[in-house]
Amino acid sequence: MRKSVPIAALAILTVMVAYVASSRTVAAQNAAGVYEVLSPWAEADPIPLRGISPRLDNLNGKKIGLFANSKRSAMPQVRMVETKLKEKFPTIETSIYHSPDPDYIAKDNPDWEKFVAWIKTVDAIVLTVGD
Repeated sequence: MRKSVPIAALAILTVMVAYVASSRTVAAQNAAGVYEVLSPWAEADPIPLRGISPRLDNLNGKKIGLFANSKRSAMPQVRMVETKLKEKFPTIETSIYHSPDPDYIAKDNPDWEKFVAWIKTVDAIVLTVGD
């Protein structure tokens, strides 16, 4: 036990010296006006950025698509959202799209055309993930 205390103290002292030395180096660089700037964006993103879709001003009289994925609790969630939306906005219509396939947004999915056609019939979509 007595031998481990000086070793632990030496290890802590070494870490503290290394930290102070690195802090002084960074402080000296910053005092001299040298900064390293890092970007959070990947350089190789092949998809150009675009803004979010415009939001609806209100839901009265709109057709809202309710998307349920292939998880077990997705449909109960969609039914609850549908109930709450109709309570708050009695004039809305809802349309439910239930995807039995986890790869519902893959273009090679046989239901892709059906999914795209459904999207074109609604004003907005609420997506649920039944986990």
